[in-house]
Amino acid sequence: MGYFPALNRYTSPQPGNMEAKSPAMTRKYFGTDGIRGTANRGAMTSDMALRVGLAAGRQFTRGGHRHRVVVGKDTRLSGYMLEPALTAGFIAMGLDVILVGPLPTPAVAMLIRSLRADLGVMISASHNPYQDNGIKLFGPDGYKLSDEVEAEIEGRMDADLSGELAPPERLGRATRLDDAVGRYIEFVKGTFPDGLSLEGRRIVVDCANGAAYKVAPTVLWELGAEVIPIAVRPDGFNINEGCGSTAPEYMREQVVAHEADLGLALDGDGDRLVVADEKGDLIDGDQLMALVAKSWSGAGRLRGGGVVATVMSNLGLERFLEGIGLALARTPVGDRYVVEHMREHGFNVGGEPSGHIILSDFSTTGDGLIAALQCLAVLAETGRPVSEAARLFEPFPQALRNVRYDGASPLEHKAVKAAVADGEGRLGSAGRILVRTSGTEPVVRVMAEGADETLVNRVVDDIAAAVAACAERSGGGGA
Repeated sequence: MGYFPALNRYTSPQPGNMEAKSPAMTRKYFGTDGIRGTANRGAMTSDMALRVGLAAGRQFTRGGHRHRVVVGKDTRLSGYMLEPALTAGFIAMGLDVILVGPLPTPAVAMLIRSLRADLGVMISASHNPYQDNGIKLFGPDGYKLSDEVEAEIEGRMDADLSGELAPPERLGRATRLDDAVGRYIEFVKGTFPDGLSLEGRRIVVDCANGAAYKVAPTVLWELGAEVIPIAVRPDGFNINEGCGSTAPEYMREQVVAHEADLGLALDGDGDRLVVADEKGDLIDGDQLMALVAKSWSGAGRLRGGGVVATVMSNLGLERFLEGIGLALARTPVGDRYVVEHMREHGFNVGGEPSGHIILSDFSTTGDGLIAALQCLAVLAETGRPVSEAARLFEPFPQALRNVRYDGASPLEHKAVKAAVADGEGRLGSAGRILVRTSGTEPVVRVMAEGADETLVNRVVDDIAAAVAACAERSGGGGA
């Protein structure tokens, strides 16, 4: 899946904004965040995982040294199926496999560099329900792979690699890293400023019954906070079920019930963060980026002259940053594109409104726990309630609808194009519309924002209805 060029225009009255560019190529298996699908179906079977292990193992075999791969996972039942299949593929290619068990995605990225591994794998479908799973690959530098490298791996997945298997004496070995949890906990704590403590803070932390269920409460407690942990009893089926960053209602209730200072909600693989203030009101990723960027800019720590965000970030963030002399660069949706732009142009703060916050001074990918600590550090300096200190701008009214489809994307239909053109005319130059296919599931996402909330909702409803009607008429086919 990719971007639909005619519909993904970014329109704004503000000068100097970067146009969102489409991903470089269409890929067969990889989406915007690795390979993802329903467990034991389609692209998410043990056979496919074996092929990924073989292909990625061959891709990253460079030189005669013993090669290493770090493999982590979240708490989904299907992880027990995919982990050994991937391991078998890597071992067959002569790589030693280091298994770290359930740990957040950023922990895998960190351990790759710490262990000087040649690549890493995270088995997770992030915020999706337990029925789904995914495979995310990282290079030896701890960064997610580029489109080009993923395309090369896809080519190997469909090729016959039997002639490139390791000889019997060069087969790899699998070992379990018993202290992986402790290593990551100490790494995360080391990002919190010396001299600061969370003592006196009462914090609700929702771990989504996912990969951070052990590490997040421990880090907060060791830094001095009174911790109220929820969704920390994974059973293979309850990851993200009524909990986590995509379902934070219970977390919000617990903040109020316990009279906590704030609440933190992570997603299934721990790379996403949503915050609730002391009133239980949500604070999204755009506000968190504004909070960190303003503080770091004042301290001379902000690089790149601003923040990198996606086309989904609110216009309110853009105007707030302009008001304090900072820029907002926009990328296509997906934290990997945010990271690529940050690396290319020297930024150290970026992210998405969904809560992927990338702070490249500390991590190569989004890290919900590190982002939480950096926000807590800024809040500690203000001495004000979270509801005041973490709300730096008034968001423009924004509406988002998801429309599921079967088969090909319905975005080529004339009726959809006409609905979008009509919506753009009604919103005028002060608003914008973004219509795109998801890179992780068969969904068309329709988003609009502008000054008039009622009009924004009507525009989104009309476009979503057109998409749904076209998808129903043709089974998701073309125009």
